[in-house]
Parts: sequence; C-alpha cells; structure tokens
Amino acid sequence: MDQKDKHILNILQADAGLSMNELAERTALSKSAVWRRVRDLEERGVIRQRVAILDPEALGFGLTVFALVRTSQHSDSWFARFEAAVESIPEILEFHRMSGDVDYLLRVIARDIGHYDQIYKRLIREVDFADISSTFVMETLKSGVALPIDDCV
Repeated sequence: MDQKDKHILNILQADAGLSMNELAERTALSKSAVWRRVRDLEERGVIRQRVAILDPEALGFGLTVFALVRTSQHSDSWFARFEAAVESIPEILEFHRMSGDVDYLLRVIARDIGHYDQIYKRLIREVDFADISSTFVMETLKSGVALPIDDCV
C-alpha cells in the first residue's frame, strides 16, 4: 500500500459518500486511477464496506451496554447456536471472543433499560450461559471508527 492508497483511505474514512470525481480532485489523481485503486482496496478486503455512520441517540438508542459473557460450554454446536442468536438480534452491534476471565464481549444498543432487558431475555432463551454481566455506559468520551492509516504497514 503506497501513500496514495493511504490518502484515499483517509479521505474515505471521513466521507465515504464522495463521488469518484470528488475523490480524484482531492487526491490529484485521475478519476480512472482513483476508481482502480478503490476497487483494488475493496477486492483486497482493505475496504470492507462503505456506510453512513448514524447517531444512535438521534434514533432513540440512548443506552449502550457491554455484556460480558461467560460459558462452561465450548462445543461447536453451542457456539453455532450462540452465533445465530447474536446475528438475529440487530441491537447487538459487536461480538468478540475474548481471552481471560470473560469468554465473549457484546456491545449492545437499546432504547432504555427495559428494552435491554428484552434483548437480554431473548438471548438467554436461545442459549445457555454460565454468566452474563452487563455494564452500562454512563458517558461516551471517545468513539470512532477511523483507523490510523498513516501508522499501517
């Protein structure tokens, strides 16, 4: 990945809605060169998708929850049920397998505590867990999705 690719990525991270003309203008490349580079970055999996980042609170999701999941089951069939359950719940935005005392970490958005309780009950109806401990975000001090492109290889 050269500096031009990194420049394209930095621009797209700030505004993925730019047209190829606008992107070409900002990078001092031709439209076809920019298009080829973006297509190559997509094919290589560097650009996974281009999306609009929405404000959860503006859409009524005022609660962010981190659910720390512990299990005593580690079979493929149990994990398949867990993964399917997580995929079926759109409020679960992130799903991580962890090292240490916690087996999985979920980031969940909800309208309020009652809504989160519905999500929680749906999850535990579908999968057996040893423990789920939920922590509620009081205030988000930093949140982002832009990666430090200049520091990548």
